[in-house]
Amino acid sequence: MTIPLILSAVFFFTAISGGRAAGEDSRPAYGDAIVVASIGDARTLIPILASDSASADICGMVFNGLVKYDKHVNIVGDLAESWDVSEDGLVITFHLRKNVRWHDGAPFTSLDVEFTYKKLIDPNVKTPYSGDFERIKSLEAVDDHTVRVAYKEPFSPALSSWGMWIMPEHLLRDEDLNRTAFSRHPVGTGPYVFKAWKTGQKIELVSNRDYFEGRPFIDRYIYRVIPDESTIFLELQTQGVDLTGITPLQYTRQTDNKFFRAHYQKFKYPSFGYTYMGYNLSDPKFRDQKVRMAINYAVNKREIVDAIFFGLARVITGPFVIDSWAYNKEVVDAGYSPARARALLAEAGWKDSNADGWVDKDGEAFEFTLLVNQGNAERLRCAEMMQGYLKAVGIRMKIRVLEWSAMINEFIDKRRFEAVLMGWFLSRDPDCYDIWHSSKTREGEFNFAGYKNPEVDRLLEEGRRTFDQAKRAETYHKIHKLIYEEQPYLFLYSGEALPIVNKRFRGIEVSPIGIGYNFIKWYVPKGEQRYR
Repeated sequence: MTIPLILSAVFFFTAISGGRAAGEDSRPAYGDAIVVASIGDARTLIPILASDSASADICGMVFNGLVKYDKHVNIVGDLAESWDVSEDGLVITFHLRKNVRWHDGAPFTSLDVEFTYKKLIDPNVKTPYSGDFERIKSLEAVDDHTVRVAYKEPFSPALSSWGMWIMPEHLLRDEDLNRTAFSRHPVGTGPYVFKAWKTGQKIELVSNRDYFEGRPFIDRYIYRVIPDESTIFLELQTQGVDLTGITPLQYTRQTDNKFFRAHYQKFKYPSFGYTYMGYNLSDPKFRDQKVRMAINYAVNKREIVDAIFFGLARVITGPFVIDSWAYNKEVVDAGYSPARARALLAEAGWKDSNADGWVDKDGEAFEFTLLVNQGNAERLRCAEMMQGYLKAVGIRMKIRVLEWSAMINEFIDKRRFEAVLMGWFLSRDPDCYDIWHSSKTREGEFNFAGYKNPEVDRLLEEGRRTFDQAKRAETYHKIHKLIYEEQPYLFLYSGEALPIVNKRFRGIEVSPIGIGYNFIKWYVPKGEQRYR
């Protein structure tokens, strides 16, 4: 899943309000720690290589971009305090904050921005984010606190793309970013300073007391790797975990009791992403569009959503966030039809010639392995249901569960897979060039399915060249329709984000971008702090 510049949009929110005794001191206070649970460990803490959500979670605490989104989904300054845009939209001049320092004490300057840009477009660096920076004509460090960026042509995601985390030039100028030890010992400008990483167990950060937006109230951020949702839930019951996402079953049935009402607050809002089964399109079995269409008919996506998510997910048909203006609502799911699936398989040459229940072609049975990451109960259950649906049409699907980092590093990046069940967390801007453009298929890039369609390429490029939202929407609606027709992914569902937070944490505010945007203002009253 891609870096979550904006993780989600609040649509509906439920919080369990916490009472306190009269006279209790609940004023903001420094101190305490927050223990966050994740089923996956980070892969790398090099900002421009951090393509999975676990790595992005940590990088988001350690590093800053030039801009960010505020709670109203407006772009505001981060390392840049302001900027000017030329009348033709081709030049952005950023005015950087002064007196910002890296965690090692070195000053942050325009040279760090220039260095990050050069690494983003360096073909030897395995970054999936180069697509946003290929349209730059020139980038000039005018002085220590001014950066001028000129574009070759109008580029609508230009400003938002500078939410990319900036790296320290003085520490990395002579390093190979694909191999540097910095990946496990990062130095940033952000609200938290890296302290330690014990692989497969935890990553620990401490607050940056000199942070330019003010010292965070919470002194320590402990990211625990617990690769099983049931174990995480047990940790919640002993209050060994303060913050995590919970499953729909846990949200609807297992946390509606006296203990959880007393100790936790729950939130619910649509996640800014979706789940899909992606094919390796270089695999002969999946090159035929009729086969991919057959699988789409064979899988009952509505039943999956109803059985696993208790109404906390929606069926999707394309590569955009379901509530986005870019999503084409006229593209509807083809529906569930095993008969149609079998007919399409037969048209593609896959028939049950042996009368053994499995389709075959040229003496070879249709069999493939689906990769699923460890610890995600919903995805595993979804895979098991799909296994049954495909068996009914004569396709044998095996399921292989892998640890998250190993799955990405050894199988996805190296294209050693037939099909994979994964999810994307998307940016607020609907530009999806890096996922779908045919040029983005190198190791470490996001088009690991190997999708290639010249018309989609053209439309992706067109969508980046206009600032007119109506015209962009028309372009993205065409992309949506074309991609759904070709089925390079089996588009499955978009679920709700379901975070749960220990009630001792105050200052949490719900916004259209979720609850984490103001984390540095979360606090625990002195009398309720648990960790020293």
